[in-house]
Amino acid sequence: MSVKMSTSSPEAVKKLLENMQADLRSLSMECKKKFPPVKEAAESGIVKIKTIAARNTDILAALKENSSEVVQPFLMGCGTKEPKITQLCLAAIQRLMSHEVVSEAAAGNIINMLWQLMENGLEELKLLQTVLVLLTTNTIVHDEVLSKAIVLCFRLHFTKDNITNNTAAATVRQVVTVVFERMVAEDDKFKGLMDEPPAVLGNSNRRSVSTLRPSAKDAYMLFQDLCQLVNADAPYWLVGMTEMTRTFGLELLESVLNDFPEVFLQHQEFSFLLKERVCPLVIKLFSPNIKFRQGSCSSAASPVPVEKPYFPICMRLLRVVSVLIKHFYSLLVTECEIFLSLLVKFLDGEKPQWLRAVAVESVHRLCVQPHLLRSFCQSYDMKQHSTKVFRDIVNALGSFIQSLFILPSTGNTSSTGTPPGVSASGSQGSAQGPGAGAGAGLNTQAAFEYRGTWIPLMTVSVQGSAKATYLEMLDKVEPPSIPEGYAMSVAFSALLDLVRGITMMIERELAQQEQEEAMREEAEPVSSPPQEPMAHEVWEEMVNACWCGLLAALSLLLDASTDEAATENILKAELCVASLCGRLGLVTPRDAFITAICKASLPPHYALTILSSNTTNLANKVYSIQGQSVQMVSPSSESHQQVVAVGQPLTAQPQGTVVLTAKNIQCMRTLLNLAHCHGVYLGTSWQLVLATLQHLVWILGLKPAVGGVLKPGRAVEGPSTVLTTAVMTDLPVISNILSRLFESSQYLDDVSLHHLINALCSLSMEAMEMAYGNNKEPSLFAVAKLLETGLVNMDRIEILWRPLTAHLLEKVCQHPNTRMREWGAEAITSLIKAGLSYKHEPPLSQNQRLQLLLLNPLKELSNVLHADIRQKQLECVLQILQNQGDSLGPGWPLVLGVIGAIRNDQGESLIRTAFQCLQLVVTDFLPTMPCMCLQIVVDVAGSFGLQNQELNISLTSIGLLWNISDYFFQRGEAITEELEKEEAVLLKQAQDKGEPLNRPFHPAPPFDCLWLCLYAKLGELCVDPRPAVRKSAGQTMFSTIAAHGTLLQPPTWNIVVWKVLFHLLNCVRKSSTTADKEKIESGGGNILIHHSRDTAEKQWAETWVLTLAGVARIFNTRRYLLQQLGDFFKAWEVLLDHIQSAALSKNNEVSLAALKSFQEILQLVTPIKDTDKPDALAAMDVPSVLMESLQGSGPGRPLIRSDSLAERLAQRYGVQPSLPPPGEEIDDSALWWSAWNTWYRVGTECTRPPSGGPDKLVFVPSQPFLTALIQIFPALYQHIAGGFSMEDLKKLGVILYGAVSVPISSDSSPFILPSYTEAVLTSLQEAVLTALDVLQKAICVGPENLQVMYPAIFEQLLLFVEFSCKPPQYGKMETKHVANAKYNQIQLFAPAEWVALNYVPFAERSLEVLVDLYHKTACHKAVITEKVLQNIIKTVRIPLGLKYACPAESTWKLAVSSLLKVLSIGLPVARQQASSGKFDTMWPELANAFEDFLFTKSTPPDNLSIQEFQRNEAIDVEVVQLISTEILPFANFIPKEFVGRIMSMLNRGSIHSQSSSFTEAEMDIRMREEFSKVCFETLLQFSFSNKVSTPQEGYISRMALSVLLQRAQDVLRRFVEDERLSGRCPLPRQQVTEIIFVLKAISTLMDSLKKTQPENVDGNVWAQVIALYPTLVECITCSSPEVSSALRDALGPFKDFMQPPVSKVQNGES
Repeated sequence: MSVKMSTSSPEAVKKLLENMQADLRSLSMECKKKFPPVKEAAESGIVKIKTIAARNTDILAALKENSSEVVQPFLMGCGTKEPKITQLCLAAIQRLMSHEVVSEAAAGNIINMLWQLMENGLEELKLLQTVLVLLTTNTIVHDEVLSKAIVLCFRLHFTKDNITNNTAAATVRQVVTVVFERMVAEDDKFKGLMDEPPAVLGNSNRRSVSTLRPSAKDAYMLFQDLCQLVNADAPYWLVGMTEMTRTFGLELLESVLNDFPEVFLQHQEFSFLLKERVCPLVIKLFSPNIKFRQGSCSSAASPVPVEKPYFPICMRLLRVVSVLIKHFYSLLVTECEIFLSLLVKFLDGEKPQWLRAVAVESVHRLCVQPHLLRSFCQSYDMKQHSTKVFRDIVNALGSFIQSLFILPSTGNTSSTGTPPGVSASGSQGSAQGPGAGAGAGLNTQAAFEYRGTWIPLMTVSVQGSAKATYLEMLDKVEPPSIPEGYAMSVAFSALLDLVRGITMMIERELAQQEQEEAMREEAEPVSSPPQEPMAHEVWEEMVNACWCGLLAALSLLLDASTDEAATENILKAELCVASLCGRLGLVTPRDAFITAICKASLPPHYALTILSSNTTNLANKVYSIQGQSVQMVSPSSESHQQVVAVGQPLTAQPQGTVVLTAKNIQCMRTLLNLAHCHGVYLGTSWQLVLATLQHLVWILGLKPAVGGVLKPGRAVEGPSTVLTTAVMTDLPVISNILSRLFESSQYLDDVSLHHLINALCSLSMEAMEMAYGNNKEPSLFAVAKLLETGLVNMDRIEILWRPLTAHLLEKVCQHPNTRMREWGAEAITSLIKAGLSYKHEPPLSQNQRLQLLLLNPLKELSNVLHADIRQKQLECVLQILQNQGDSLGPGWPLVLGVIGAIRNDQGESLIRTAFQCLQLVVTDFLPTMPCMCLQIVVDVAGSFGLQNQELNISLTSIGLLWNISDYFFQRGEAITEELEKEEAVLLKQAQDKGEPLNRPFHPAPPFDCLWLCLYAKLGELCVDPRPAVRKSAGQTMFSTIAAHGTLLQPPTWNIVVWKVLFHLLNCVRKSSTTADKEKIESGGGNILIHHSRDTAEKQWAETWVLTLAGVARIFNTRRYLLQQLGDFFKAWEVLLDHIQSAALSKNNEVSLAALKSFQEILQLVTPIKDTDKPDALAAMDVPSVLMESLQGSGPGRPLIRSDSLAERLAQRYGVQPSLPPPGEEIDDSALWWSAWNTWYRVGTECTRPPSGGPDKLVFVPSQPFLTALIQIFPALYQHIAGGFSMEDLKKLGVILYGAVSVPISSDSSPFILPSYTEAVLTSLQEAVLTALDVLQKAICVGPENLQVMYPAIFEQLLLFVEFSCKPPQYGKMETKHVANAKYNQIQLFAPAEWVALNYVPFAERSLEVLVDLYHKTACHKAVITEKVLQNIIKTVRIPLGLKYACPAESTWKLAVSSLLKVLSIGLPVARQQASSGKFDTMWPELANAFEDFLFTKSTPPDNLSIQEFQRNEAIDVEVVQLISTEILPFANFIPKEFVGRIMSMLNRGSIHSQSSSFTEAEMDIRMREEFSKVCFETLLQFSFSNKVSTPQEGYISRMALSVLLQRAQDVLRRFVEDERLSGRCPLPRQQVTEIIFVLKAISTLMDSLKKTQPENVDGNVWAQVIALYPTLVECITCSSPEVSSALRDALGPFKDFMQPPVSKVQNGES
């Protein structure tokens, strides 16, 4: 347009006119002389121009119209053939042309004129220029004119002149272009104006050009003739051609095809030419190359139809083919198939080297056009019966590359195994760096080396463009020599470009498709099926077609590459293909490429199962390409690579160390890159990648650190890893990439992530398999990376949590290898901790399911038996508690479950860690957890109490239970509320399901259930096998119930009593009774055990004691509350039953404690109605002491508050504080009678003497036990006094008697028996007497009807009195009796097992009590009726009779004094009741008693002192005095026989003859003279008393007197005789004593007679007295001084009788 403007503007026109006129003037000047016609024409031309200018406004149009005339002068000038004129004319013509003022006719004339000049060989260059200007400035030249112009140029091309030649060639090229450009312009002009009628393609008429427009027709004719010419045929249109070269023709064809493809594509006529002319031509020209085999005889070279390939033509043909394929592939599908097949053939090893080189260049040109390649694939490979062209191309490239290594070609004479020499074809080869000497292999030049073949690598083209070297050598006629490595380099580039092109194309299209789909989905949410399945199929086919060839070639190149950059490129290519296959879902090729990279990463021949198994199916395939096999190459190990690392193989196969080269590391980095960037598409091949990485990591000695990151570490076993500095600096980078690789897993989609996890899991499985057999350190790569992957994918942890944790839990944590296990646990605990601390959306507190999911594996770990795993688990729990304890919420049950999952086989440290967790929970987290979990806390704490590994923990956990109870107490209301809400929900759920609510202790209120669980747990601990635990638990339990029991609802107490307390008592009782009696040597360690605890039985006894006491205390303190319960009486019975069985236990401690408990429950009083008491306990009337102790128990919190809470809870449950309604006492008698029965049963059982023989081992109850038992009675009696019957009294008596009869064991006797110097009662005896005393007092103040019990009490006391002389027998046991102090020492060492107590003090005390009691009750009817006095006398008679034979001397003395006291009270009563006959039987007893005592059969002991004797005699005297004052004066109220016996006794006493055992000196004292004297006096007094009421009495006394006197007479006579007979010998001591006694008796009688009224003395008596005198006188001869003095005393009183006899008259008879 700008040209137009410039040529048509007024200035330009003006200038043109001026120039033309100037030209014409010049012309006329030049031709003036020689060529006048021309001059004229010029001048007329000037006129003509002026005229035109003047006449026309559009000067240019007018000029064009008249152009023939305007041009004429210049044509004529050219015709002169004068160079100067010709040049001037040509310039002028050109000027006209450039202003486009030449008409068609004029143009024809100009061409004709130029032709003439050409034929004359004039101004050749100017001609060419003019033609060019003519054809380029306008489009008026057509048809023959045009063809003539073109022929003109061709003709000039073939002149001898080189410059002309070249210029003409260029002009031809330009003209050809112009022709086609015109056609294009014409098409543009007509575009859209009309649709061309389609011509029939099949029409073969070459002249079918009628439909073409002018320019198109020209182009058609031109192209057709070019084909003709190349084919060496005559042209149709270019008439006048003389000669033509094929090379030039091919070049022109190529340029047209290349520059104007649209012409051929849009016009069927042209397409027809392509198909019918060009293709056959090409194929025909190719034939020599096809047939040619290198090495066959070549025929003589001839220029046109060559048999031997001719480089210029061959090369140009390949160029044409390239263009054809590039532009017209769609038109020439079949033809291209042929071309491509030919190309492939040209790569054959048998073809000349240059041919292969240009073929490779051509192939390279195809490789940079991915769209073309796709078309091949669609047109051939995807068609059924078609050649697999695309596959063949790739395979051909592959085999080409292989052939270069395998067959050293003619162009490369470097023989196998030697470094490259100078290539055969000369200098280019050597220029590539010939290298010299052996070191050339490690030459810095980039090269490939394989099995000794060394091929240098050159830079042949920029990536992505196929810049050919030999295809551009258009000037060469001879084939050039190809430098070594050139073909390889081109093939290598071609491969890389192919891969790059295809992958980029497909990925671009994929991205586009995905984008479209996304947009479609946005537009219409319903996803429609993808529109174009075709595209995918094509992509897949392309990949499927090429991957084998690519893999073969790339693997080989990779193995052979010695250059880092080349290696990088190869790896990149493999990576791209792998990724693409992944994207397209082509698993086999993907895995194959990944396997290749993996193999290249590992040392050669490294046995890695997963890789070998994967490639076997590939390695066995051989790809045949036109009969030539392409083998899959396995990496060779000889490549000259720099070794950078030596390490341990992870596999078993290669023994010793393995070597890693720089290339291995490079491959490894590619692998990492693949995984990092293309992880999404790896799918199942993650396994390959990770397995390889694992082995590399192992060889490099990277070990996992915290969080699963791999850090360089030292290898543990074997020769340690050797790393060069190069790798050392790389390692952190590799480690970093490795981490980033797993970090990037967060960008994978869910499916890919699962693939990754599965791969890691199976890798881990392999590592575990390997770790099983040997003790090699396991590879922890997989576990570490599972951890890392989990950590970075926290935001979607749910989708991978299950597979991840399942693997770690079930496989890794259970593994026998410690290190493996440890890491498994490390991984799982780290994941859990991370999961809990991660800021999830929504937060965990609102996403319970996720939280439980996260915590679940923690729980599962409890099933693992290995201690180290449990240790990790518990440490994790501890950390979770410390970090997330406040927010665990619904996760608490799980966490607590883990803490509580302890087993006794787990060892102390584990339990200790778990316990730390529990302590933390109890101290810090009770308020934050849901109340539903409190019960679990109780259970867990309990389970720690029950574990038997660590006693201290058990004890501490009991302390924790106390703290928990404290917490319940403080937060009672809050807990109650929350629990009730929960309960309501659960209840509803249960009802919906139609099931009952499953909760322990249902239906108690939930808060109470919590307490019950606590109590039940403590109850379990109370029966733990370890005594310390039992003790602690028992104390805690009872303290808790005491401190917080008020919080429970009354109905709940029912459960406490039955399910907790009694259940516990049962268990304890059972365990105690079955406990082992074996001695326990020591209590673990060096702790000595006290003898009172050295058997299990004794230890259990302690527990029993504690438990029973605790329960009893509760019954005592909470009785008020318990009595509200319906079955209190039943409970009471059960409690009593327990007390009974404990009391009857063979263990003294237990039995004694049982009684203490019994005592405790008896201290109860009926509650007082008093609502103003200060607190709960006072309301129960607990003794103040007890209250203090209760308040002291527990962590020092007074109980007043508890009551307020209890009240609040009571209101909540609508229970009134339980106080009885006014006016109603609770009726307790049933309880007390039940207690009495129990007491009776215990007493009966334990005091019943053993039945067995003396050898049988028997159990004898201890004294303290019996004491306690008896001491209970008074308390009990207070409660049952009202109904206490005679029957009961008898029962009591039996027990009291039994208790007192029990002996004590000899080893404890020193403690119980007093030393005998003081006579003391044992506490048991005291108790017995106290019991009787209580009864007696009760009877005393009680109603009349109670008094019938007196006799029974006397009876009981009398039984005891008998013990003084006759200790009770305990069964058939042999006992030793300890009589008195003398034997005490001996007894202590006596062998007898059992010692009967010294009963004397007891009997004596009983006697005193009895006397006392009799004193009070002598007159009671019952006492009289039941002959109590008689019984007393009967019993006292025993010690009286024994007298000196009594076990203790004090006994008979007491007996006498008691008898005297009793009689002083009883005799008056007896006299009063004489008439009733109730005392008749008593008198004989009394007589017997007197007789037994006064005339005892026992002799006084030898050591009895005179003073003692005198004292004893005084006692006898006292008795006689009693007779004289209390009996004889009332003889008339007393049975005669009795009086008679008394008289005879006195009689006997008065003349008593003493035993002969006295020494002479003691004689007078031992004679009991005082006694005899008193007897005699009494006798006499009684005899002469005037109170004799009946003649019989007097008779008795007279009788007695006469007997006495008679006896005296006999004694004296016998004495006198003996004295006479004995001569000088003294008489026996006995006889002397006797005579002295008689003499004294006589003097006593004389005294009595003197005092008596004479009328009271019988005359007979006097006679007898006087008759004695002569006998006395005869005794004067006695030599014994004692007898003499006695005789004197006896004779003295006779003086009173010596009076003169009085006359009878004086007597009143006159």
